Amino acid sequence: MRSGTRIGVDVGKVRVGVARSDAHGMLATPLETVQRAKASVKRVLKFAVEHDAVEIVVGLPIALSGRDTASTGDARAFAQQLADRSELPVRLVDERMTTMSAQTALRASGRTTKNSRSVVDQVAAVIILQHALDFERSAERPPGELVEPTQGS
Repeated sequence: MRSGTRIGVDVGKVRVGVARSDAHGMLATPLETVQRAKASVKRVLKFAVEHDAVEIVVGLPIALSGRDTASTGDARAFAQQLADRSELPVRLVDERMTTMSAQTALRASGRTTKNSRSVVDQVAAVIILQHALDFERSAERPPGELVEPTQGS
């Protein structure tokens, strides 16, 4: 298992959930929900710098059938912007069912969907990052697909 803090990202049309791991890559915890705007990428990169991250993990929404969804291109574009604006490796990882898992976990803790909107994206980012960490620990290789920076960025 590679050591170092990772930043996990759940990209949404309205909000971006952000999580981080500990320096040993064992446990993911929520950081913040960022409103989706032009500055969203910059804000995520600021978290990466603040936490001395070694990598950014972005959730890739894939349908249960394995096909792209309406949000797949958006997540890829966000990840590409991160890769183009940072020296850090950016990885896309399958995020099937994470938002639903996050909502289920929040309901189980007594929160309604309405009063959970501000944190559901953070919880989804935690789930995405924790799955990536667990995969790397068990498979002994980095998770997902590496996003290559665009030439000339």
